[in-house]
Amino acid sequence: MTISQELLDILACPKCKGDIYLNDTNDGLICDSCKLVYEIRDDIPIMLIDEAKPLVE
Repeated sequence: MTISQELLDILACPKCKGDIYLNDTNDGLICDSCKLVYEIRDDIPIMLIDEAKPLVE
């Protein structure tokens, strides 16, 4: 199961309140502004700033 587009449309980065989008492997949400990836575990996005990982480009 993947995150619905409806949920993606209402989610925002908790740090900057900017747009986020699903990564290519569908296991994280990316904020380009903050350069962070929010992990998705068991189909639940972990939207905690302290849990976010730096975006590796």
